[in-house]
Amino acid sequence: MSKAAKVTIASTMLATAVFLSGCGILGSGEEPAKIDPPKEVSYENDAQDLESSENSEKTEANKAADAQTVKTELYLIDKNGYVVPQTIELPNSKGVAKQALEYLVVNGPVSNVLPNGFRAVLPADTEVDLNINKDGVAVVDFSPEFKNYKKEDELKIVQAVTWTLTQFDTVKKVKLQVNGQELKEMPVDGTPLQDGLTRAHGINLDTSNVADITNTRPLTVYYVGGDEGSHYYVPVTKRISEMKQDNVAAVIDELIKGPSYSYNLLSDFMPDVKLLDSPKLSEGKVTLNFNESILGSFKEKKVSQTMLDALVLSLTEQSGIKSVELQVNGSSKLMNGDGKPITEPVIRPEKVNTGSF
Repeated sequence: MSKAAKVTIASTMLATAVFLSGCGILGSGEEPAKIDPPKEVSYENDAQDLESSENSEKTEANKAADAQTVKTELYLIDKNGYVVPQTIELPNSKGVAKQALEYLVVNGPVSNVLPNGFRAVLPADTEVDLNINKDGVAVVDFSPEFKNYKKEDELKIVQAVTWTLTQFDTVKKVKLQVNGQELKEMPVDGTPLQDGLTRAHGINLDTSNVADITNTRPLTVYYVGGDEGSHYYVPVTKRISEMKQDNVAAVIDELIKGPSYSYNLLSDFMPDVKLLDSPKLSEGKVTLNFNESILGSFKEKKVSQTMLDALVLSLTEQSGIKSVELQVNGSSKLMNGDGKPITEPVIRPEKVNTGSF
């Protein structure tokens, strides 16, 4: 019998009622409950109702699980030595920023959730205290164990702590202390800490091909790292000439140039990709009109997903840019790598390297 077949179950319902009454389930001495006239029942509808109920239960269970955890970017060190954001689900806590720092400690709670090929950055047994004032300055106070790191990890520690904390809207600047004493420089290799740390100090610094950094400024772009099937996005801060006043055009230039040869990273942008018009920025949306080279080897109007992701991540690092609208030869009728139409400007994801972005 097919699921869609309908059967009348009047006799079955009556027999069941008699059985329940005889067994005393309806209650001794009580009047049997009146039974409505038999109805036609569809197995298909029953199955749909059951499936709907199960889906509802799953949704509620997922919501309950989500309420117990919070997705947080932890800046960890990958196997190539880059400081890379990895979004990890941490226990939901009032002090989520402090908890994020605690998950940067070697052999700490992060040990159970470390992605393959990654390691934590803060020395083992380091204890952390954190205070964020009303001006957005996060003061991090480390225990003396903080000083037990290798010289080659110093910049990575500075960058990981700064970028982990500045993912939170309440943090604009980071200051470091050890046992309550403010650090003017890092304790092992003397990296100056100046008057606090921000993302403007950069991450995974690339100064290759720059003879004199005096007349340059930092610019952060995202390249593709990892292995086949497990790619992730790596922020790299390059130095660009002060003569390049348009940061949007500069970002695209650096994506087209690609990472330095020694960096073991990739970019999907082909060398002949070009902007046909100057970028247009309005109310947080930047509109870019490319030539057809942005489509790469796709015959249809598709844009590689990794290219799109890297472009959006790189541009939204710039102040005032919230979304990106793509055009090819003036047409915005484009698809992503999965063949889905790009119907709206693409916004930055809430978290980076979640497994889906």
